[in-house]
Amino acid sequence: MQDIKAKISELSARFEKLKKISNGEIRRKRLEDLEKESASPSLWSDPEKAKIVLRELSALKRQIEEEKKLEDTISTLEELVKETELTSDLEKEIVSLEKAIRKLELASFLTGEYDDKNAIVSIHAGQGGTEAMDWASMLYRMYLRYSERKGWETQTLDYTAGEEAGIKSVTFHVGGQYSYGYLKGEAGTHRLVRQSPFNADNLRQTSFALVEVLPELEEIDLPEVEIKEEDLDWQFFRASSQGGQNVQKVSSAVRLIHKPTGISVSAQSERFQEQNRKIALNLLRAKLWMLEKVRAEETKKGLKGEYRPASWGNQIRSYVLHPYKMVKDLRTGIETSNPEAVLDGEIDEFIEAELKMVKK
Repeated sequence: MQDIKAKISELSARFEKLKKISNGEIRRKRLEDLEKESASPSLWSDPEKAKIVLRELSALKRQIEEEKKLEDTISTLEELVKETELTSDLEKEIVSLEKAIRKLELASFLTGEYDDKNAIVSIHAGQGGTEAMDWASMLYRMYLRYSERKGWETQTLDYTAGEEAGIKSVTFHVGGQYSYGYLKGEAGTHRLVRQSPFNADNLRQTSFALVEVLPELEEIDLPEVEIKEEDLDWQFFRASSQGGQNVQKVSSAVRLIHKPTGISVSAQSERFQEQNRKIALNLLRAKLWMLEKVRAEETKKGLKGEYRPASWGNQIRSYVLHPYKMVKDLRTGIETSNPEAVLDGEIDEFIEAELKMVKK
């Protein structure tokens, strides 16, 4: 019983520490401002701004409600701990409470400017032909499974299949609060070592794939980033991905090239061209934001370089399936001997370690 009391006391202390970090008074003031703004008759004169205001309002309300629920749970447990016959029930509640507090602790690391945004993830197969394309498809599945476990929605925006198997490249949208904050550390080169299933001699093969992660940014998020129509080269073609007969018969897919930078993006998930144009513009806006971010960092270092949001030279994780089994993150040192679970989307340990390392 003393252990249970000590655990509740520990969780209570951890929660109080989180409350101090979260600046509750500032958030309550922000909530009041958002509620006033949402009630304004002029809100919907700008539909894009209205959507962002309501989205932030909903997220902030949810956070405050979750914290209030945890506070009530801790208070209730402190009372119930006096009843010795409820020990087994208390243990279950404590496990649940600790998971919730751990989730809040992790969220406290997500303080970047756009960490609360949705994410746009791209995966590109490296050199190695079919083997590398198969590796890209394995990573694609891994992130889809991880997103599913988190309760996030995913939508494929652009997809280029490999000639024999796998994918050459894929871009998909991940919708969920803080999805960009959680996934941004996955950007970089991922290395696979295994016996090739595409080789009759079962030779050991090393493959690489590049992962790029960007926040979903709309025009209102980046008013300082001006995209001039005369700088855009729009190209239209028939989509190759699933999406119904209309997608296949009409040139609804969009490729957008930004002439000044040479940045190219594609979108072909929607049935109508106008919807794909909007997706392409948001993709371009995110890449232009990343370009400015990279340039600013290089200026600080006295360097100049090209746009590389996720560099091929930036190897972050190694997945070995043969001659032994291990997945190791080269930045944090976190490793596991269960690559099957990792490739099935169980990557929380890697993501959490990277978030904590960056915060330090």
